[in-house]
Amino acid sequence: MVAGPPFRAEVIGSFLRPRSLKDAATAIAAGKATAADYQSVLEREIERVVAKQEALGLQVATDGEFGRTSWFGFFFEGLDGFRLEPSLFRFRDSEGGSFEWPTCVAGGKIRRRAPITLAEYRRLKAFTKTALPKATLPTPSAFHFFRFTQAFDPAIYDQGSYFDDLVAVYRRELAELAEAGCRYVQMDEVPVAMLCDPLVREQTRAEGGDPDRLLDLYVGVMRRILDDRPVGVTVGMHLCRGNFRSRWMATGGYEPVAARLFNDFPVDVYFLEYDSQRAGDFSPLRHVPGDRHVVLGLVSSKTPALERRDDLRRRIDEAAKFVDLERLSLSSQCGFASVAGGNSIDEDTQWAKLGLIVDTARAVWGTA
Repeated sequence: MVAGPPFRAEVIGSFLRPRSLKDAATAIAAGKATAADYQSVLEREIERVVAKQEALGLQVATDGEFGRTSWFGFFFEGLDGFRLEPSLFRFRDSEGGSFEWPTCVAGGKIRRRAPITLAEYRRLKAFTKTALPKATLPTPSAFHFFRFTQAFDPAIYDQGSYFDDLVAVYRRELAELAEAGCRYVQMDEVPVAMLCDPLVREQTRAEGGDPDRLLDLYVGVMRRILDDRPVGVTVGMHLCRGNFRSRWMATGGYEPVAARLFNDFPVDVYFLEYDSQRAGDFSPLRHVPGDRHVVLGLVSSKTPALERRDDLRRRIDEAAKFVDLERLSLSSQCGFASVAGGNSIDEDTQWAKLGLIVDTARAVWGTA
């Protein structure tokens, strides 16, 4: 019987898609395989990735998000009413490049055709033996921030009614997960992390938005979804500045949002990106109240260089100056493949980094 959550060694969600799964997807696109063929490969690879997590000593497991196109796309693909348009924000890379990407716009009424995350969770639960299965899904801010007032057709929605329909979808999703026995949910939050970036805040104002009012809006929406969530369900929020093939959308420490982030969002655990200077220092953690847990994302899922355990221990000690060590854990900064294409690392490196997280957690806390 596993204790927790959260755990000392944590996983964020996505893993690099194995070659067999990529080949199966290519075969379907070429008309050389059936959906049943793909499903068989998918289930086999999910069973393997769960077993691999458990073999490493992790007490929590995900399905690697193997059945998803991306961390966000799978969710709006499960809803009627959306179409794709370019995001107002671009991804950046270490060479100064800038990359456009598509996001969703509500051109019709939002309708949920069927449960979106339930089948994923049930399959994951069936494959776990020693670890606690964790469900992951995007936060509702992702349906708004990347287009602001252009996120919906004004002939169909105003901002209030738009979020009313999204809240209803999320509440039903979480209720179904709880009914299926889910005890651990992670919600992936990119827009709030992006509001740490002065350039993003400036762009937000240029588009007619107010960064602080947006934060108020997103806090309010999350409260409507989570304040009366089912008893026994631990909810975490993963903060990420974008993760697309080792690229990002924002940079900047948590200070501009820290007080609201750590005190007003109704979550139990914060999974915080902290693998590079883009995330700033640990001083914003002084705002974390005593009943919240922080998972430090010190290990990069973007770069192949393997971190040193002594460096990770030193950084954990630095963070413990602001949050008690007993309320800290360790993880990668993000998933390894937020989109199906994955980041610029290989599978051996991915598993070496996860093994390092487990080993470091045991060295610091005596358990993973």
